[in-house]
Amino acid sequence: MKNSLLLLTLMVLAVSCNSAKKSTYLTTKNVLIFTKTNGFRHASIETGVAALREIAAENHWAVTHSEDSLIFTPERLKDTDLVIFLNTTGDIFGEAQEKAFKKYIEDGGRFFGIHAASDTEYDWPWYGDFIGGYFVSHPKIQQARINKKTDHVTVEAFPKTFERTDEWYNFKNLNPDVTVTLTLDESSYEGGKNGVYHPHAWYQQVGEGMMYYTGGGHTDESYSEPGFRQHLEDVMTWLMK
Repeated sequence: MKNSLLLLTLMVLAVSCNSAKKSTYLTTKNVLIFTKTNGFRHASIETGVAALREIAAENHWAVTHSEDSLIFTPERLKDTDLVIFLNTTGDIFGEAQEKAFKKYIEDGGRFFGIHAASDTEYDWPWYGDFIGGYFVSHPKIQQARINKKTDHVTVEAFPKTFERTDEWYNFKNLNPDVTVTLTLDESSYEGGKNGVYHPHAWYQQVGEGMMYYTGGGHTDESYSEPGFRQHLEDVMTWLMK
């Protein structure tokens, strides 16, 4: 009788364990980090990829890192929960990849653009509206004051006003339909060109999909900075919910 009860207990535990493993597998998020450059290449790309991999590992997300634009197919993207453009530059897509990426977003895909994602695809009008603003220039790396414009979950890591050091982008063709979460105070640093209202991070819905852009992330040091690193994680988590 004792042996039978022991056997039954072991069988129940085995089934429970397998169910838990299956549940974990089914809830794993798939993140694609894309770092192709066809222009300036940031030296911090490898540091950024490592940081994003660490964040993903802590959250049990699966990561694919690629610089091959041919990975952007409907078949590959259908299993992708989040696409990240990490310091991409220049013309990175052919016509087929543009079509696949646009459909992915408009059908409900999620996108996170970091820093030079706004220095990408200048000749694709849809992308210009999608990314929310194109990079036009930047001053030297320096400290600047940043203001929170909202209590959105993606900026919870930051106080109302804070300072950090990075490369601060000036933008053109800013999309008025985005929701801005962070702005730069141009009086706190040299070289700002957008004036009293200088968006630095924002999001918007595009079709059924959602995008988020943050202007930080030029320097290696950014990716070990607790506040900025938490910002990256909070954006990723929010997008994939």
